[in-house]
Amino acid sequence: MNSDEAPARLRLSAALDGLAVTFRGMTARSDEYNCPCHWGSAEELAQVKVPGLELDPDLLLRTWDAPDWTDHAAVLRRILPQFAAALVRGLVEPLGMEEAGWSFARGHWQRWPVGQAAAVREFLHAWWALSLIDPDPTVQAYEVLVLCAEASGELSPWLTVWAELRHPVADQNLAEAVREWEYDLLGDQLPWHSRENRDEMCAELAAWLIRHAPDRLRAHGESEELLHLIRLLGLPGPARWEDPHAPGC
Repeated sequence: MNSDEAPARLRLSAALDGLAVTFRGMTARSDEYNCPCHWGSAEELAQVKVPGLELDPDLLLRTWDAPDWTDHAAVLRRILPQFAAALVRGLVEPLGMEEAGWSFARGHWQRWPVGQAAAVREFLHAWWALSLIDPDPTVQAYEVLVLCAEASGELSPWLTVWAELRHPVADQNLAEAVREWEYDLLGDQLPWHSRENRDEMCAELAAWLIRHAPDRLRAHGESEELLHLIRLLGLPGPARWEDPHAPGC
């Protein structure tokens, strides 16, 4: 563990502890309901109304993913400490980071009481900060970005942190993200499924890469091929695909 990584890990650990303290004793509404045919049994529903009871992984997944709770915010507060810990441990892979972010968004956590909203915000920022410099992450940085963007409904704060962080692992994560996103971005598509602001986020991400990625990737020793991919993002459609460095040319 390098000297930069240790404080970031401590920050994330403290943020997870903060969620546990802030949301201790919370539960779903006593009249909360979900369809037994599609969500789960009455016995499972009863567990969501018991504060602090650990849910098995499958029940936890069905609970945070369900889009039709009467009071999603209350359900989310009930499971949030366990849900956040599962996210950090990489246990939501079957559905992906978009869906996890949507669960946060459905809960409208920014409207919660100040202390509760602050605890959620600190968790997201602490996890993002660590993911950028973790050389062996459980969840890739570009996946954490997807969750943070969907959970908050905005991309700028997370990209700002990345732009300001000068670290070799952050630059390596940038190269990996470009490789992961290149196909979609060259087609002017956001590289993940967003519930809203898809076109705006796509344009913002492409513009950010054009501005910040070339110098960092060049200094990191990345290939000219990767640098050309960034350059192509700045070209209009016909020029992009007629360029000799366009994929398939």
